[in-house]
Amino acid sequence: MNKLTYRSTLTACFIGYIVQAIVNNFLPLLFLRFQGEFNIPLSQITWLITINFAVQLTIDAVAPAFVDKIGYRASMQLAHILSASGFLLMTILPDLLPSPFIGLVICVMLYAIGGGLLEVLVSPIVEACPTDNKETAMSLLHSFYCWGQAATVLLSTLFFTFAGIKNWRILAALWAIIPIVNFLLFLKVPIATLSETRGKESGLSELVRTPRFLFFCVMMLCAGACELTVSQWASAFAESGLHISKSAGDLIGTMGFALCMGSARAMFSKFGERISLYKVMLISSILCVMSYLLLGLTTAPAAGLIGCMLCGFSVGIFWPGTFSLAAGRLTNGGTLMFALLALAGDLGCGSGPTIAGKMSVLFGNDLHSGILCGIIFPCIMLCCVLLMKRKDQKIDN
Repeated sequence: MNKLTYRSTLTACFIGYIVQAIVNNFLPLLFLRFQGEFNIPLSQITWLITINFAVQLTIDAVAPAFVDKIGYRASMQLAHILSASGFLLMTILPDLLPSPFIGLVICVMLYAIGGGLLEVLVSPIVEACPTDNKETAMSLLHSFYCWGQAATVLLSTLFFTFAGIKNWRILAALWAIIPIVNFLLFLKVPIATLSETRGKESGLSELVRTPRFLFFCVMMLCAGACELTVSQWASAFAESGLHISKSAGDLIGTMGFALCMGSARAMFSKFGERISLYKVMLISSILCVMSYLLLGLTTAPAAGLIGCMLCGFSVGIFWPGTFSLAAGRLTNGGTLMFALLALAGDLGCGSGPTIAGKMSVLFGNDLHSGILCGIIFPCIMLCCVLLMKRKDQKIDN
């Protein structure tokens, strides 16, 4: 008899976001290592980020067509199997294939499919759970992505310090254990669906004709770009742009970013009932613009690391906040709505760091200039938040 409750389901979903954090944040810690070990130029390494989020974006687009047919449970199990496979194959494929880059691309594509499925499924599963205070639950859920990101950086840095970065293949295999364990958990936990709790869901044609939904898609795109532009390049930025050691850059810059982002989400999950979500997103948008200016215009290591952490804190509410706004105002959106919003977010996750990388190359491998070019995304987010407040009543359902 299955004695697991929906609390167990929430726990499994929290771990699911930790898996996605490993998917998105482990490989960037090795970018400079790949340059040296495999002789892969920065321009090609940028494509690893692009491919990761392009695959996740594609999964966001196609997942609704089969998720409802095979069910949430089977889809979540598939997501964890593919994520684990990507990490395990990373230990052998770059060495077996004539082109190490192609081997890395195959591994990235495998775990990106798993990450894309997690992005589509975890939020609606939590939204469908019979719990109160959906906004705070969603914020708490997304904070686990941040804790996963911080743990990925911290534990990886400790491993590299004591075992040597040359043994990164062993660490990749160890990270595969988490999705394998969560796969076993998803064999048993109870799972509800949005169709059971909300009734009839909107179709694609209805959603794309809804101005409010399209507005939220723009916000999601900016949320993904604001977050990932800095988090994906933080390690390389600290080492090559601020000229500090890799360990210090990873711990203070990348992990600091994640901890500040998680703290913002955890704080809102605790105090969200007493704080206006609009005010939080407005203040966060202003802080995000300031952090990008600090990162792009300063060469002082301390100021650059403060910029990374300020950016992490400022972007914390963007993704779960936009999800909550959309779920509350488009009550018949269902799985498809979450998938399309995730698609928009992943489009930002891929385009933001890619633009920063390409512009860095254009300016002579200067990551300061590349990140500064990404300031367009927090500026658009700020405009969207202001417009949402001023024109909310004029946006038709």
